[in-house]
Amino acid sequence: MLAERPVSAWMCVIGEYAMSRRRFLFTAAAASWCAAWGPRVDAESPPAAALGKAAPAFNVPDTGGRGRTLAEFKGKTVVLEWTSPSCPFAAAQYTSGRMPELQRWAIGKGIVWLSVLSTHPSRGDYLAAAPAEAFNRERGGAPSALLMDTSGTMGHVYGATTADHMFIIAGNGTLAYAGGIDDSESRDPKEVATSHNHVRAALEDLLAGRRVAVPSTEPFGCAVSYAG
Repeated sequence: MLAERPVSAWMCVIGEYAMSRRRFLFTAAAASWCAAWGPRVDAESPPAAALGKAAPAFNVPDTGGRGRTLAEFKGKTVVLEWTSPSCPFAAAQYTSGRMPELQRWAIGKGIVWLSVLSTHPSRGDYLAAAPAEAFNRERGGAPSALLMDTSGTMGHVYGATTADHMFIIAGNGTLAYAGGIDDSESRDPKEVATSHNHVRAALEDLLAGRRVAVPSTEPFGCAVSYAG
């Protein structure tokens, strides 16, 4: 089950790319980047988040400095979107318009959407709160809030390993979905635009009062830039 795997099981999917039946593994250059910039987490400490179980609590400041907690959204469906200012896979979601469109649609349905940056300040792509907010708005981001998880605590607890690693917390507080944003596994905006969106499908199930048909998929994208 995806949510119960330790972070080390998904160490680097930065350049993995799928197209039709062919799969191209990342190049040696990408592998070197991953070794230098990928997450380093003690394999003895698996994430606390598990499908069907109560979602872990968090208290993380947004870009305005306000502490945001899971308890604040009690009774509401909450989407957690791990993102990145430098990942081409994340960029494709925004360039295609799919991520902003999904954010607006979800919020219009009363769903809370929290984008999360777990980039450590020591990393080259780190953005402080104000620049992060400006960047997110410039790319069309429209979440309920952008959280600054600079310590990586929230990311590690949820087992977030890549940009676009997505989690859905149902209104009853349990984790209902964990995995990739869609089935494109692509950094091509055109492919993203025509992909099947796992998150929207899961949200539609919850809105209709159904169990999520596909509660877990494999995340893909660039490794979260935790402290090294």
